[in-house]
Amino acid sequence: MIVILKPQAEQVKIDSLLEQIRAKGVSIHYSQGETETIVGLVGDTTHVDEDWLRANEIVDDIRRVSEPYKLANRRFHPEDTHITVAGRTIGEGRFSVIAGPCSVENEEQIICVANAVKASGAAFLRGGAFKPRTSPYSFQGLEGEGLRLLKIARKETGLPIVTEIMSENQLDDFADVDIIQVGARNMQNFRLLKELGHSKKPILLKRGLSSTMEELFMSAEYILAGGNDNVILCERGIRTFEKMIRNNLDISAVPIIKAKSHLPVIIDPSHAAGIAWMVEPLAKTAVAAGADGLMIEVHNDPAHALCDGAQSLKPKQFDHLMKDIKRRVAFEGKILEGQ
Repeated sequence: MIVILKPQAEQVKIDSLLEQIRAKGVSIHYSQGETETIVGLVGDTTHVDEDWLRANEIVDDIRRVSEPYKLANRRFHPEDTHITVAGRTIGEGRFSVIAGPCSVENEEQIICVANAVKASGAAFLRGGAFKPRTSPYSFQGLEGEGLRLLKIARKETGLPIVTEIMSENQLDDFADVDIIQVGARNMQNFRLLKELGHSKKPILLKRGLSSTMEELFMSAEYILAGGNDNVILCERGIRTFEKMIRNNLDISAVPIIKAKSHLPVIIDPSHAAGIAWMVEPLAKTAVAAGADGLMIEVHNDPAHALCDGAQSLKPKQFDHLMKDIKRRVAFEGKILEGQ
């Protein structure tokens, strides 16, 4: 249920109404925008009488929300959410590029790539320290050592770091990470999502390999319900019957998210296709579709990468792509973050 308040309602009357609503056993999501103030009622609203609400002098309208996701719903939060990380913004008319290797392999590699992507205009550095792999025999990441090397690269370049968490037991280890990534395989790890909800860290939530849009919104809801509003959604391709590419990039996810939710959305073209030469056209499509940013894998020596070298761009390829992205972002009336 959504309660829309009248413009210029007195704060003392608003506080009184909120207190009365809470007394009925429901939670409140309060959103004050430029043109209207919305009170979202979360929980069992069967005990809240609509006529009682409408009789209140500061109530302008009441609407029912049929979707199971409430806090992630644009009806609850009409204005776009933007996430500020280390002085950089994702959303709010800014386009952010997150770039770096699939896996952190050694200090020389991560610093080399970090310097290269920064020079080309990336706003954030990505790199996997803990790697969830389909095969138990594949490279699983440097783990704690990988986190340490990411922090060295951050100190060297000033780029905030983005890396993937595997378990709620790792939260202390990720205390100094700028954006915590929840990978596709963990999108419905509800214990992890609940714990991340108690954090104030920005969370980059990737869509699951076969997940619907509603399931993605519901996963975001777990984090939002815990009190953490800093959620960024990521479309990284879904599994279909097509065999010529790794995953199908669902570009329709961007307008759907923009219509249904207030959360920012970025596109990961590298994991979508799994082929380096497809990254550029998919990245350009993401800009045109209205995404708030990109996550792109870049490696200084893809042929010898320990993980996902086939989908990684070389620094020169990334630089060429970024020059094109800058032009397209400007044409769309946005600002390339970090520039």
